[in-house]
Amino acid sequence: MLRRANNHNLRRSIHSLLKPPPSPTPFRRPFCSTPPTPPPSSATDAELRKYIGYTLLVLGCGVATYYSFPFPEDAKHKKAHLFRYAPLPPDLHTVSNWSGTHEVQTRNFIQPETITELESVVKECHEKKQKIRPVGSGLSPNGIGLMRGGMVNLALMDKVLEVDEKNKRVRVQAGIRVQQLVDGIKEYGITLQNFASIREQQIGGIIQDLYENVQVGAHGTGAKLPPIDEQVISMKLVTPAKGTIEISKDKDPELFYLARCGLGGLGVVAEVTLQCVERQELVEHTFVSNMKEIKKNHKKLLSENKHVKYLYIPYTDTVVVVTCNPLSKWKGPPKHKPKYSQEEAMQHVRDLYLESVRKYRKLNTSEESELDISELSFTELRDKLLALDPLNKEHIVKVNKAEAEFWQKSEGYRVGWSDEILGFDCGGQQWVSETCFPAGTLSKPSMKDLEYIEQLLQLIEKQNLPAPAPIEQRWTASSKSLMSPAYSSSSDDIFSWVGIIMYLPTADARQRKEITEEFFHYRQLTQKCLWEQYSAYEHWAKIEVPKDKDELAALQARLRKRFPVDAYNEARRELDPNRILSNNILQKLFPITESV
Repeated sequence: MLRRANNHNLRRSIHSLLKPPPSPTPFRRPFCSTPPTPPPSSATDAELRKYIGYTLLVLGCGVATYYSFPFPEDAKHKKAHLFRYAPLPPDLHTVSNWSGTHEVQTRNFIQPETITELESVVKECHEKKQKIRPVGSGLSPNGIGLMRGGMVNLALMDKVLEVDEKNKRVRVQAGIRVQQLVDGIKEYGITLQNFASIREQQIGGIIQDLYENVQVGAHGTGAKLPPIDEQVISMKLVTPAKGTIEISKDKDPELFYLARCGLGGLGVVAEVTLQCVERQELVEHTFVSNMKEIKKNHKKLLSENKHVKYLYIPYTDTVVVVTCNPLSKWKGPPKHKPKYSQEEAMQHVRDLYLESVRKYRKLNTSEESELDISELSFTELRDKLLALDPLNKEHIVKVNKAEAEFWQKSEGYRVGWSDEILGFDCGGQQWVSETCFPAGTLSKPSMKDLEYIEQLLQLIEKQNLPAPAPIEQRWTASSKSLMSPAYSSSSDDIFSWVGIIMYLPTADARQRKEITEEFFHYRQLTQKCLWEQYSAYEHWAKIEVPKDKDELAALQARLRKRFPVDAYNEARRELDPNRILSNNILQKLFPITESV
């Protein structure tokens, strides 16, 4: 049965932007030199003023109550009027991305259970010219999968269809989540070659998106390993104009390499065949270094480790290095004993939080003792710290220094299966901008990747930006997918991916707006000072469409320099002539004119 999303599948954010009515202007008597003669009805006037005062008090309490308590879930989003609200129609859903930075309302959110149902939906929408954008788990920071006109989500198409143990291949429905997939195939002794940070992505999106909303190019980490789209060896695409087509390296390779990173604009990915690898235990080594040491050892770190990433802490010289390699059958697990316990590594961060709470909230001893932070993870506690004063640079510097100390006390080794080790706790809701740029070859790194970081850190300090940690840097080999930011015709090329971040640790609308404005100032500075110099292009899931026409035109021209936009648009015209799969982001980035 075809299912439309229920309220429990979708989060509704209900709030009002109304301001309280202005207070009435007080009555003022004209100035006079002699006391006025009291009117005969002064007692009556006094009674009248008393009742007017009571009335105003009741009204004031009503207004205060109105703004102090949330609306019920069926209150109309952002449209409530004073003392009344309009309930949402039962078929109108609010769909937002994970960070709550983008949302749409739609009456058309469809979750087919079979490919036959999916084909029927796409065909019907094509005939009616009805929008139907493919959307995954909603993890993309820019909401690239969202569309008010309608969306199709494959969460109910989540099965492992076939496992080829001999060739280590698996065919799956595109709605299966990464964690479901690795759990489903580990009994066969195989797993994915590489992983992105988050395991809640659907496979249909992860092949083309780190944060997965819809086909936008995931990468994982490891200079010897290509982005995740390279694991795809064939796919089944449900298109509006041509129905269901199967494409692979051997069957329509030109379209295959275009559609592997197709941004959801060519068809709905229904099934994917992935090339897997043998499931291995990995040894993760986390240690703290600095830029001087990193420069000396960079080439060795890239070439000798299967997986490697650097985490930079702004306003410190700390570089956290995380490497992962297969567990040696001969050496066994490392016998290194951590110098500090987890409690000891966290204690100074807890102390900073309590100190900051005293400063910002003026708590007494009794209130302070009621704070329970002992069970919070580091990222949860960092969010609480940042929420106290998220745009105060001096406060951010203190938090960053506490994070640097936390990593120094967390140095050590961890052993586990690859699907358990290759992940990263990214923290809470956030704005992210991630760029990808060439970094030479594995045998001869250009060192441009470290130059980029040095300039970025200098920019942060020069501009006094309240930049939290970490700035994450990873590497991949090249991709043959034409729309991938890591595309190259040379298999020797390596690419660096750098992500800057600002967290949204508060639900306060005013604070979130201020953080958003500061983040885009931060991002604009990096764009102006670094992107062109290093041929850096933003991850598809992080591109925000400019509102300014000139800026948009410049972005469109820049994308044309790097990507085969004409070939992509020609494929869109052929497979989706009515553009039912395209939302505002695609239409703005890749405009199609009928005269082209």
